Amino acid sequence: MTLRSTFSLTLLLIFFNIPFGKTAQIDTITTYSKAMKKEIKAVVITPDSYNKKGPKLPVVYLLHGYSDRYDGWLKKGKGFEIAADTHQIIIVCPDGNVSSWYWDSPVDPEWQYETYVSLELPAQIDQHYNTIPKREGRAITGLSMGGHGALFLAIRHQDVFGAAGSMSGGVDIRPFPKNWEMSKKLGTYAENPSRWEQHTVMNQLHLLVPNGLALIIDCGVDDFFFAVNEKLHQELRYRNIPHDYISRPGSHTWPYWKNALQYQMLFMRNYFDQHSQSQ
Repeated sequence: MTLRSTFSLTLLLIFFNIPFGKTAQIDTITTYSKAMKKEIKAVVITPDSYNKKGPKLPVVYLLHGYSDRYDGWLKKGKGFEIAADTHQIIIVCPDGNVSSWYWDSPVDPEWQYETYVSLELPAQIDQHYNTIPKREGRAITGLSMGGHGALFLAIRHQDVFGAAGSMSGGVDIRPFPKNWEMSKKLGTYAENPSRWEQHTVMNQLHLLVPNGLALIIDCGVDDFFFAVNEKLHQELRYRNIPHDYISRPGSHTWPYWKNALQYQMLFMRNYFDQHSQSQ
């Protein structure tokens, strides 16, 4: 794993107007995916107090949306990194390659992002950082495509993640068969309906049991994904799956996500605290 130099990190702090005093530390690292046979960048944010020989810290994996990349949260959600200090956590922002939807594509072997984000990346983060290497010390959340990805991955890998969240997530892909390049990863919905059924969050709920996975879902009432989030909320209620659900005025925008992330991080911190005795 290759870390940026101190000089490069200093430039990053200047570029994003992050104060030089007591502040979270930001690294851009290079990881490797055996499944895709390539190097992939990620951002890792550690609290100012982080010490590799100090207490082990929980990790929140924060996923970007469609058309973005690993540093999207830094560039567009500037200021969110304070959560690393506030909650004494490590934040990892993986690269989802613009439009992966965090799936293992059944049609393109070069897009195996479920394997990468759920298995390969956590193993490398645990190897190189002072983490709590178990599900009680890992959470995952994201916005839009990343909200879908966070729930999809966490539900399917509950041995890896203990908590999951979504902000304005595309939690049911079926109403959008021609959008966001999804057909390039799954084939068209008309010709491959079973693939679409198998790769939507809504059809993963049978894998959940009450209190097995801590969940927080947030979507603005003016968002084009609001209807599918409402449907997900009602389906979880029907299945007696406890979860936090937040809806408020707002649409598919960065101001909404920056606000929503504060609630997500508090939820994750509370989850970590509740399970600290098992660590």
